[in-house]
Parts: sequence; structure tokens; C-alpha cells
Amino acid sequence: MKQASLVLKVLCCWRRMSGPSVTPDIMIVAKPLAGGLPIGAVLVTEKVAVTIKYGDHGSTFAGNPLVCSAAIAVFDKVSKPSFLASVSSKGIYFKDLLVKKLGGNLHVKEVRGEGLIIGVELDVPASAYVDACRDSGLLILTAGKGNVVRIVPPLIISEEEIERAVEIVSHSLTALD
Repeated sequence: MKQASLVLKVLCCWRRMSGPSVTPDIMIVAKPLAGGLPIGAVLVTEKVAVTIKYGDHGSTFAGNPLVCSAAIAVFDKVSKPSFLASVSSKGIYFKDLLVKKLGGNLHVKEVRGEGLIIGVELDVPASAYVDACRDSGLLILTAGKGNVVRIVPPLIISEEEIERAVEIVSHSLTALD
């Protein structure tokens, strides 16, 4: 379900990009659609759809019944309003805890993100910090120019797991000194 958070981002982007001034004609999405299993999709407007003829478009992963079933299951799960509300509230809770625990550290410039896709911008390279978190049992990655920590937990993360992750992230700040 971790990858499903990206499905939400893609669908939200499509909605946000569609408006009075900008409407995308084509959007390509892949792995997140089936929770990490190999799948791809091309979203198009009706205007584009009528121009595509049989054989114009193909995909390495098109039509696999197992993966398509997984994609349907992911979509059914993530499209429920209660699930989306849960992701949103967990993201707010996670970011609030991070701001409280990391806010006083001189190396932390910003905590940002949407839902459960969170970034912590540092004023130094983050590789030692990422290593310290990993050594304590938390897998995070760098992003941007190497000074942003990317935290993207599974959408089904519990509040207890969020609290533990924040403990590790907070404790590991000593790696930056």
C-alpha cells in the first residue's frame, strides 16, 4: 500500500491541473497503480482518446490479469473516503510530531509534504542522517540535492509506528553534528 500513496498524488494532480487555464491531454502512471506490481496506464482526454486506433499504443505490462486484479484492489481501497481521511490525518499527525521534535534543531530548515509524503530539509547533506536512521531501524531516503530527507511510510501506518519513527528521526539528529 506504500505505493498507493503515489496513486493518490497522481489522481489529485490530474484534478488540480484540470481547470480553467490548464488541462493535461496525457498523463502516464505506472507502478503505484498496483501497489508496486508491474503495471502502467495512460490517462487521456476524450479529444486524444478518439485519435488512438487499435495498435497505436502498447505496453509491456498491459492486460496481465493478476496485476490488473491487484490494481483494482488498490483502487478500491484508496478511493474510500474513510481511507483517504485516515491518510490525511496521519500525515498531519506525522508532520506535527516532526515539527515538535525537530523544530529546535539548527540543521532542520523545513518540514514539508502532503499526506504521508514528507520531506525534511536540512542545511547539510543528509547521508549520515539517513545512515543513522537505518542503523536504528528506520528506512528513509534522500531527495533533492541530497539535503532533503524523504519519509514515505505505508498508508496503513499506525500512530504508534509514526511515534516510533519520529523518535528515531529525532534521536538520529546527532549524526549531523
